[in-house]
Amino acid sequence: MSRKSNSYIIPGNDFLELEKRLNSRNAARKDYERAYIVIESGKGRQPSEIAKELRTYSNKVIAWRKAYLQNGLAGLEDKAKTGRKASYGQSFRDNVLKKISEPPPKGYGRWDAPLLAKALNSSEDAIWRLLKKEGIHLNRQRSWCISTDKNFAVKAADIVGLYLNPPVNAIVICVDEKPSIQALERKTGYVETNNGKVMRGIQSTYRRNGTVNLFAALEVATGIVTAKTTKTKTREDFLLYMDGLVNEYGSERELHVILDNYCTHKKNDLWLNENRNVSFHYTPTSASWLNLVEVWFGIFTRKSLKGASFESTQKLEEHIKAYVESSNQQPTPFIWKKREVNGSQLKNNIVNFRN
Repeated sequence: MSRKSNSYIIPGNDFLELEKRLNSRNAARKDYERAYIVIESGKGRQPSEIAKELRTYSNKVIAWRKAYLQNGLAGLEDKAKTGRKASYGQSFRDNVLKKISEPPPKGYGRWDAPLLAKALNSSEDAIWRLLKKEGIHLNRQRSWCISTDKNFAVKAADIVGLYLNPPVNAIVICVDEKPSIQALERKTGYVETNNGKVMRGIQSTYRRNGTVNLFAALEVATGIVTAKTTKTKTREDFLLYMDGLVNEYGSERELHVILDNYCTHKKNDLWLNENRNVSFHYTPTSASWLNLVEVWFGIFTRKSLKGASFESTQKLEEHIKAYVESSNQQPTPFIWKKREVNGSQLKNNIVNFRN
């Protein structure tokens, strides 16, 4: 038989406030915990029982129970932090920014707090606080493609013009391949971590069961995708896929196809002469992000492939087909949004951003 702690009576107004914190969707986790501790302790329950339910420590339960009994609801508030506010001299700031702009020590790819602290004979905490204050993230990075195509403006304007103002009674589609999709077979499920959170679990070891190539055509105006899986991705595969698209849309329908500069997409003059209703529009070099089907590939990878398991390429093909059919039931038009990236954004000196 478990022991009981000393129970106590919670005044009516206090009880209403504690109940409010327990039932509020916007209450902070700490406020919920403290309210729960006070109410359950008042019933005479053991701190160990309450701590187990909250996934915390018994000493924490005892401390907040004591704080409430001594000071009421005011005892459940965080105590004001004491100590001198951190301050950084201008010279310290300038030295850190200057050092970041210099090459890191030999053998290292970038600066971090330990390296900066060693180089400047400072503490890591001081470095981290300054970096946080300045909004500098040394461990993050961002990359982008900057096209060097001399005809970038003309080609980009042609494609964006098709997105924003397509020809009357014409269809604009974005076509590309997603090559070598692996049929990886591995155990998946759910796991509970040490802090009680439940998340997807994926076994680290897996079995390779072959690969599949995916051709996809995104109809910009509707968001409908026409997809086909193949074992190879040769020019013949590409032209057979295009034959299927022409048959689906009709040989009398004007069809504008946006493509990147992959070799199988080029030198198809003979096919184009036989299909006069089709026009190919190529993105500038190093600017495949102008092709909106790349956006769909990203969505497809995240929602359909990530974390999945396939015992064969046939299962993978069936899986892809099912996803495409499902997404086409409620398609959403892909609307072009202007995105401009200038080479001048890349600075070789971090001080340029902090002067």
